[in-house]
Amino acid sequence: MHERHNVYVIELNKDVLYEVKFKKANPDYVVGEPCVYVGMTGHDPDTRFDQHKAGIKSNKYAMKYGERLMPEIYANLNPMPYADAQYIEVDLAIRLQQLGYGVWQN
Repeated sequence: MHERHNVYVIELNKDVLYEVKFKKANPDYVVGEPCVYVGMTGHDPDTRFDQHKAGIKSNKYAMKYGERLMPEIYANLNPMPYADAQYIEVDLAIRLQQLGYGVWQN
């Protein structure tokens, strides 16, 4: 198996909380916790972050509100096989939401 996929977490500016869809998706958001976008990629997370900011296959929240990568959350998980990355992306999003984070993952 090729371990060349990565999960990544982008910290979003708190202004994302004014987005109705984002707010609705995070009813248990705890004020003061980070807002994040969780994704997976076959690229290096730094490259993928730059792509989001440039509007290349970008998530609108990551493009508009993305401030920085949060490797402290994901660096120890990477790299991994594609199937694992698919699973871990969702699992990580759920776990962060349970901690009170505002999370977007798709």
